[in-house]
Amino acid sequence: MTDCPCQRGRTIAALALSALLAFSGLDAQEWPSYGGDPGGTKFSPLVQINRENVHRLELAWTWETAEEPIPGYKTPARGQGAVRPGPFEATPLMIGDTLYLSTPYNSVVALDAGTGTELWSYDPRAWEWGRLYLSSDFHHRGVATWTDGRERRIFLNSRWRLIALDATTGEPIPTFGDQGEVDLTADLAWPVMTRLHYSQTSPPAVFEDLVIVGSGIPDYMDYRGQPPGDVQAFDARTGERVWSFHTIPQEGEFGNDTWEDGSWAHTGSTNVWGPITVDDERGLVYLPVSTPASDFYGGHRQGNNLFAESIVCLDARTGERVWHFQTVHHGLWDYDLSAPPNLVTITVEGRTIDAVVVLGKTGFAYVFDRVTGDPVWPIEERPVPASDVPGERASPTQPFPTRPAPFMKQGFSLDDLVDFTPELRARAMEAVEGYRMGPIFTPPSLEGTVVTGEAGGANWGGGAFDPRDGVLYVRSTNLPTLIALARPDPGDAEVDYVRSAASLLEAADGIPIHKPPYATLSALDLDTGDYLWQVPLGDSPAIRNHPLLQGLDLPPLGVFKWPPHGTFAGPLATAGGLVFISGGAFELYAFHGGTGETLWAGDLDGSRGLSNPMTYQTRDGRQFVVVATSAEGNTDSRLMAFALPGR
Repeated sequence: MTDCPCQRGRTIAALALSALLAFSGLDAQEWPSYGGDPGGTKFSPLVQINRENVHRLELAWTWETAEEPIPGYKTPARGQGAVRPGPFEATPLMIGDTLYLSTPYNSVVALDAGTGTELWSYDPRAWEWGRLYLSSDFHHRGVATWTDGRERRIFLNSRWRLIALDATTGEPIPTFGDQGEVDLTADLAWPVMTRLHYSQTSPPAVFEDLVIVGSGIPDYMDYRGQPPGDVQAFDARTGERVWSFHTIPQEGEFGNDTWEDGSWAHTGSTNVWGPITVDDERGLVYLPVSTPASDFYGGHRQGNNLFAESIVCLDARTGERVWHFQTVHHGLWDYDLSAPPNLVTITVEGRTIDAVVVLGKTGFAYVFDRVTGDPVWPIEERPVPASDVPGERASPTQPFPTRPAPFMKQGFSLDDLVDFTPELRARAMEAVEGYRMGPIFTPPSLEGTVVTGEAGGANWGGGAFDPRDGVLYVRSTNLPTLIALARPDPGDAEVDYVRSAASLLEAADGIPIHKPPYATLSALDLDTGDYLWQVPLGDSPAIRNHPLLQGLDLPPLGVFKWPPHGTFAGPLATAGGLVFISGGAFELYAFHGGTGETLWAGDLDGSRGLSNPMTYQTRDGRQFVVVATSAEGNTDSRLMAFALPGR
């Protein structure tokens, strides 16, 4: 890493802040935003738990959601299966020694931060309308808070509702909207045909007196009039809508011409389902925009399709676009930008830059001046393979950052096939026979294309930034999937092609087709654009102990899970020199931030850690590290808190 005077000054200032918090009378250290702060750095200045004592961490308390499947409850629209909770992915807020969080069924709960004792709960009964998609269970990642100094409100975005709760009682605020809630589908770019295809999974963002929300819309579905991905801001006091931003530009708006043949008027999705971050000082909000419908075929939406798969900076007070950068043109791979953009300050070649970093499923880290949108390092348009699907027209070029290098293996080839044994290698060769493989941005095809990134790379967990040394910690998934297109059944879709497969490939039952590691944790020096280290994240006992692999000296595997929900959870960095992460493993890990060495692995009692961990210090001076967990099948979901003994 560079050792310029400006960096040393930054480090000294950060250490001084940590010391002040640790040794002054300011015993409490809150976690007031989903990412720790509005800019989503996921960094804590706490030092009570550090590299020297982290091995002593022990379980302090647990809290159970007690949510179970509702047998026989059918989705009204399509009669699909029982309603059931999905993975417990919530990251709590901590304010005034109280934790606030959401559950898979979208309930809001307040807990005593020192003991885990439940103080109140609010059930929005989101399950009453049945399951959202054809195959999705319920999950939700957190809530937001607002205060005017006299009262505090907790905001829950549940399905198509934005709900304001009294932070003290958990009761809805009757003066907000209609008896405490607002219909988020009431005034979108076009009317929503079915609200069952509109939902929320990530928490709102709050700026001054505004509550800003995106949406969750299934991009694999495609029909005229599918919900659009408008981002909206509401008055935190009254619920009145203040502004909206069309992620699919409407007639006369900038970017409308990138949707050819009027496709802007009926193409859905292009929504913001990942967490939104805010520059409070400048009044700027940063949107990670996802893919349009359908995710693997775009013959009906020719053009680059702004603002799909773009980072978009808006004026937080008005919703006006300040700048944008599209990371994927005319997306065909489901390369959502779902990671919350990290707002960071870095020093590049002696120049201090207030920057924003957005991590992609592509495996690229895109770094920009957060005010101007200028790339910190050049981003080049390079030729990519063309599509031969009739009616499709893939973009001839795509953006490639020249720095940093990708944090994951991109594309797929025969060299990536598993080779633990000759037999497995032969099975893997058979499994990919007849399918296409190639570099990143190899288009989907009728015969099937093996791609990485659709369920890999970085996801909603995002990165964690340590401001003391300018290092961003990145969790990545290495997971190739098969994408194939086919003609739809008559009357089943309004497009020429739909995906016939979007599935995991296996070399044998339970053994992935590709070489490990299946997940990694990387340390990226944002002052230089260089990686300091990369290590496998966790392990996969079911693969390591597989009957076909007995007696083999396997390399580090990393976490593998299919479906991958919850394994996308990201890291937490602390001034104690630690990086905490589970990322879907059966342990919560503490890594040495400087070397990548595993210093501690906390057993999660047979469950997987499925959320971004967070940390806080209560008024009595005790630091906790908290992670949400679920057992297989999303049962026994619990919040687990770790602390040092004897405090």
